[in-house]
Amino acid sequence: MAVQPPVALPSRAELIDEYDIITEEDIEEIKDALEGGRMADAASKIMENLQALESARLDIAVTGESGSGKSSFVNAIRGLGDEDDVSAATGVVETTLKPTPYPHPKHPNVTVWDLPGIGTPDFRSDTYLEQVNFSRYDFFILIASERFKTNHARLAQEIQQQGKRFYFVRSKVDADLEASKKRRPHAYDEEGILRQIRENCQACLEAENVASPRIFLLSNWELSKYDFVRLEETLEQELPSHKRHAFLLALPNISLEILRKKREALQKQIWKLATVSCGVAAVPIPGLSVACDVTILIRSLSEYRKNFGLDDDSLEKLAEKVDKPVEEIKEVIKSPLAREISRDVVVKMLTKAGGGALMVAEYFASTVPIFGSLAAGGISFGTTYYMLRSSLNEVADDAHRVLIKAFESDV
Repeated sequence: MAVQPPVALPSRAELIDEYDIITEEDIEEIKDALEGGRMADAASKIMENLQALESARLDIAVTGESGSGKSSFVNAIRGLGDEDDVSAATGVVETTLKPTPYPHPKHPNVTVWDLPGIGTPDFRSDTYLEQVNFSRYDFFILIASERFKTNHARLAQEIQQQGKRFYFVRSKVDADLEASKKRRPHAYDEEGILRQIRENCQACLEAENVASPRIFLLSNWELSKYDFVRLEETLEQELPSHKRHAFLLALPNISLEILRKKREALQKQIWKLATVSCGVAAVPIPGLSVACDVTILIRSLSEYRKNFGLDDDSLEKLAEKVDKPVEEIKEVIKSPLAREISRDVVVKMLTKAGGGALMVAEYFASTVPIFGSLAAGGISFGTTYYMLRSSLNEVADDAHRVLIKAFESDV
């Protein structure tokens, strides 16, 4: 991997922003340890934060009437089709008889639960939440494929009374648009039809005494269209920071905006990993720092590849979805990291990163006061930070090119 041009270093404002997803109390402890030269203590505190972030669970409940497309939504939000091996069962009749967990295939700490349909004879709004173990879930998605009815409204009111969030999703809008286009091809107005659907859903819910309902129009087959971005942004704003991080990384790579957000989220972890490397370097055991750096880099680079969908399985699924040869999509990939991440590759990268590492260490020491005492660990910090940031940018740029190539547009 070439070292030139040097990786772009963050501005002071960006560095401050990189302290996201960590408490002020933890920052003070880390700062105190760094200023006192206790690198191992600082590294240990940061490792606690990283492990808590990685282990954060997110449980999403999806419910709706039979045939509304809730199981297909469970699959779509996990980046799967209905025929994949680990997909939720789908059908024209109710196929979910009890709460069924579907872990994300790449992020098992994120689980989407397919709940029994609320239109079934056994459904009672006053006991449903107890039956499905209400306390387990972080938020609820209530799905309807035609109009929202009394059952949806009553369930929403029960959820609200118990202090959790819910979101109304009107599915299958692509089918409504197609039907309207066939009926009135000359008068077809997509925006007008979507507005009518949204207003009708809102009127139905308000008639059932649901105040200011938030409604998102979606297609499970074209998730990037209609209101999915608005739903994703709403959840980002309302989830706690550690769960927001898990949610964002688990999102399917269906738009350039999602790729951008993933890059930013992962950038905010780099200084923490570099400080862990720095803390280990301060421990006087020959070879320990190099071993730690290699371990951190192999794990992180593999995660980057997976999160941006550059692993073989993800690329093959994308090629199948857009009906293109996978080799054609792979042609735009430039980084060798998308092809192989091994100990030998990482060690070679480490040997080439000396100049960039020194530049990063000096930059941090002069720009950020709490890194002024990096001392012996400075080069280790600089090496890890430099390589992670440059590698993340390479992989994210490749994912950007892959998505444009797949859809032949700036999705």
